[in-house]
Amino acid sequence: MRILVDRLWPRGITKQDAQVDLWLKDLAPSNALRKWFHERPSMWLAFRQRYLAELKRQDAAEALDQLSSLAARKRKITLVFSSRNEEHNNAVVLKELLEGMKKPPHKVKREPVSEQAAQARART
Repeated sequence: MRILVDRLWPRGITKQDAQVDLWLKDLAPSNALRKWFHERPSMWLAFRQRYLAELKRQDAAEALDQLSSLAARKRKITLVFSSRNEEHNNAVVLKELLEGMKKPPHKVKREPVSEQAAQARART
């Protein structure tokens, strides 16, 4: 099973070519965090910490629960991402969470989804 974990569809790739089974947009870092890290690639540890904090939001935590459930049922899943940096990206953090290297943040109190975010999600 191939799961896209980016907020934006990868440029220049058709849906057919990507062969993605599921797109979990809510697992992706916020646009602000993504842009922040793009401008500061040496700040991996700070990015990782901020991204883990973002995964506590209700929408992200629900997507993380869905990913964890899929990982438990499937023998193999592939996290698809479009970053050119293969060692430092959100898929690496998600992989660590799935492998149990870090406690999943969904056990922490979840922050509510804003009304605007809920409406946007309802439109998609």
